[in-house]
Amino acid sequence: MTVTTSLPASAWHDLASRHAHRADALTAARRERSSRREAHPVDDFLYTYYSYKPAVLRRWHPGAGVVLEDAAETSRGRWRGYVASDPPGSLVVDADECRRTRGDLLAGIVRILRSTAGRAPAFGCFGMHEWAMVYRSSSPRHDLPLRLGPRGTDDVVEAHELRCTHFDAYRFFTPDAAPRNREPLSRRTQADREQPGCLHAGMDLYKWAVKAGPLVPGDLLLDTFEYARAVRTLDMRASPYDLRDWGFDPVAVETAAGKAEYVRQQREFAATGARLRERLLAAIIG
Repeated sequence: MTVTTSLPASAWHDLASRHAHRADALTAARRERSSRREAHPVDDFLYTYYSYKPAVLRRWHPGAGVVLEDAAETSRGRWRGYVASDPPGSLVVDADECRRTRGDLLAGIVRILRSTAGRAPAFGCFGMHEWAMVYRSSSPRHDLPLRLGPRGTDDVVEAHELRCTHFDAYRFFTPDAAPRNREPLSRRTQADREQPGCLHAGMDLYKWAVKAGPLVPGDLLLDTFEYARAVRTLDMRASPYDLRDWGFDPVAVETAAGKAEYVRQQREFAATGARLRERLLAAIIG
């Protein structure tokens, strides 16, 4: 295990505090809604689909190789994934042990991240995955009105080639929509199909950051969360649902102008996602 830096107690306490405040700001709306048992059709996705509570984001880790001085007698001394270090009373993320105990999980994450990073981004899907999830269905996944109504929504799907590359979107396609996809997808072939232009592959960077645990520095974890939330906003604005009452104007991908706007933002997200993916790989591999 390589030590890259050592932080005195005052320094790492300040970093942990700043991290907690940033996390609290990011999750404030969700926590307030939860106290009133209210739901939000866009923001709640990151908490319900990924099943990570706001408290997960508050826990700051320095990442591998950073010694936290005078940390052993704090509550952090009881956290999993840390080991004693010099000077006495210090802690450091036990990167070697983390990589041993999470070996299969991390290997799977690295395989997906590397294969995605090594593939050219595709920008021709136009967000049709959300449309395919309600195609010819009498029970849409979200309790929201459809902008074009059921028949209009079906017409849009039938006018497009479905080009989804992300299994965890494809698996929610309706039975009539799945055969319309350019190719069938499966969990087994996920790493062979993921590509960096996919919005959902970008959102999953948050999931991989959480699963990698203390190997991921706190700032990177929150960066992936903020990114995933921004991506989800475009995801739903480009969906068949009418979210104007919630303050979201549609990106009407059934039109030429909407397609152009979707691709413009998709390219920007792909560029940001590439940088986050590179940082995640560096944190996990070391």
